[in-house]
This record gives sequence, C-alpha cells and structure tokens, in this order.
Amino acid sequence: MKLNNSIKSVAIGSFDGIHKGHRTLIDQVEAMVIIERNGGYITPGYKRKYFVNQVCFFYHLENIKSLTAKKFVEKLEEDFPKLERIVVGYDFGFGYKKEGNITLLKEFFNGEVVVINEVKLGEISIHSRTIKKHIQNGEVKLVKDLLGRFYCIEGKVIAGQGLGKKELVPTLNLKVYDYELPKHGVYATRTKIRGEWLNSVTFLGHRVTTDGSFAVESYVLNQDIGVVKGSVKIEFHAYIRENQKFKGLDSLKLQIQRDIACAIDIL
Repeated sequence: MKLNNSIKSVAIGSFDGIHKGHRTLIDQVEAMVIIERNGGYITPGYKRKYFVNQVCFFYHLENIKSLTAKKFVEKLEEDFPKLERIVVGYDFGFGYKKEGNITLLKEFFNGEVVVINEVKLGEISIHSRTIKKHIQNGEVKLVKDLLGRFYCIEGKVIAGQGLGKKELVPTLNLKVYDYELPKHGVYATRTKIRGEWLNSVTFLGHRVTTDGSFAVESYVLNQDIGVVKGSVKIEFHAYIRENQKFKGLDSLKLQIQRDIACAIDIL
C-alpha cells in the first residue's frame, strides 16, 4: 500500500533502545523505518517514537521476511514515492535470510545511500546486542552512558503477596512485558507515578525468602503514594546488591533498611 507522504529521507534498522549509535543515523533523516521483531526489547514497539522527533514507520518482520533484497527495496520505493536518501548502519542486512548487503542496496536503490560507521564509547561498540548484555549483567550505569539516558522499563501495577505492607515495606508490584530485564537483585531507581518521578528502591527476581515467586517491585522512598492503578515506569540508576535468601523476615527487613539507606546516598 502506497503511503501518501512526501518523505525524502529515511533511516532503516531495528532501532531497539534508540541508543547513541542510532542517533547518528536518525539525526540525518526525516523518518525512521523500524524493523519490528518479537520480545526482549530495550525499548518495545511504538514506545521508540517517544525518544525521537522523526516520524516512525514499522515493518513487522513476519510481513517482510520472505521478501528478496530487490523486493524489499521496491517496497520502500512504493511506500515512500519521494524517497531520495537512505541511511543505514555499517552492518545493515536486509531481504530474505539477510541476503542483501550495502552493495546491493546501492545497486537496487535509485538514490543516495549513506552508511554510518561503527560508533564506540571508548573500546565498547554501541550496539543493541551489546547494551542488552550489560543490562543482563546489571551494569546500569554503563548502560546509561551507551543509551544516553537511564534505562527504563514500564509495567502494569498488580496485586502482590501482601507481605510487604504488613511486615516489611509497602511496594508496587509490576507485571512487565517485552522489556529486557536487568540482572536480578536490588537497584537504586526512580519510579514515575502520576507523572512525577520519585526516588525508589526496586527489586527484581524470585522472592527466595518468602514464596519463591518472581517479582518486580518498587518501594518509593519515604513517601505515602496511596493506591496506584495502571502503569508506572522505573528507571535504573545503580545496582545495589544481588538477590539473596535470608533466615527470616527480621533479617530481610534489616537488609531492606540498608538498601534504602544506600539508595538515598546514591540518589
């Protein structure tokens, strides 16, 4: 289906995370063609558009993966009839089984192809797969430097086990979909509730001291937030400690107070 637009320049890629490397492509174009895959995202789906000023168009992988390299370029030219310029990264591949490369893109496209070289932070390649590994390792300070912002997830508030409010500290329990979750443990964070960012401590992992279930739960520091419904966001500032099993609730409560003090110092 031909899009009724006058866009002359696009950047193409998955753009998962909209990191500093992506910015070098995005800053040169009017619009982004985002190749959408399934699950394990730094920034899922349409939420990418919140980090850019460009118009975002989504090509779902399931709908285009059978296209040859030539057919893929033909689709671009059909969808963007005024297209004059394509910007891609140095490792860009496209078409069925990624048969297409930059050489073929230049051959098939009747316009300018701009190729952006690898972007690094020191010796670290700024790439989505690299950033995911650092998220998985809990290296959220480094992730911030690679993304250009704090790593953030979003989740729906759900009912917890009820133990925190009664015996420990009251927490928001979240159901999180699609995001790449950081290493299990405790983090100094900020939690966005009703449009306001509040200092918090967040736990991710299995509640090994109590019921063993997996949880993402956030305690807002020294503030009564009342009943919260809908979705909230959490941004990760620093890793505090690993998940661990305690002998009982008293030991756990003591450690939580230490975590809170640590988070206050960090934030």
